Amino acid sequence: MRLILASASPRRAELLAAAGYSFEVRAVDIDERSLPDELPADYVQRLAAGKSLRALEEVNMGDGYIVLGADTAVVLGGQILGKPRDAEDAARMLRVLSGRTHQVFTGVSGRSAAATLTLVEETAVTFVRLTEEQIAWYVASGEGGDKAGGYGIQGLASRFVPRIQGSYSNVVGLPVAAVDRLIQRLSRPVRALASEG
Repeated sequence: MRLILASASPRRAELLAAAGYSFEVRAVDIDERSLPDELPADYVQRLAAGKSLRALEEVNMGDGYIVLGADTAVVLGGQILGKPRDAEDAARMLRVLSGRTHQVFTGVSGRSAAATLTLVEETAVTFVRLTEEQIAWYVASGEGGDKAGGYGIQGLASRFVPRIQGSYSNVVGLPVAAVDRLIQRLSRPVRALASEG
């Protein structure tokens, strides 16, 4: 099976490559605004499905393809923290996360010629209480500028996270073990998928 990653995220590509997958990247653009009263799990699942569908529409896909779309959201108190608009917004997000536990949701959508499967993975992430100096230092590093919640757990911000509950790779951007199970299911013959319901 040929695997296509419908994402521009270098972190997702790094995770898949580190897990031994061969794939091609096909970045797609979709409207990522949330809908009124949309729950975070529904939001990431909808965006992941939109990305995989958009990529599918752009590829002349035969039986030998699997397309993966994914989207990650950092959530605190039901509020989705997207990518910071600027340094001030990044600092605001870190102050909100400071000393608290938040959730990271990643939706994954996999499509083959035979089926479409989706999943949502949730991980709880606890931050230490941050000083203004730590916040200023991290924002100045620029590391969190393009990341949901304004931080990257795999980099400098790792010093702020004493505990997680759940998948680490999910916080980076792709729950690799769950994705592997999804790919294995999509790789089965059409009759096997049909019998699973």
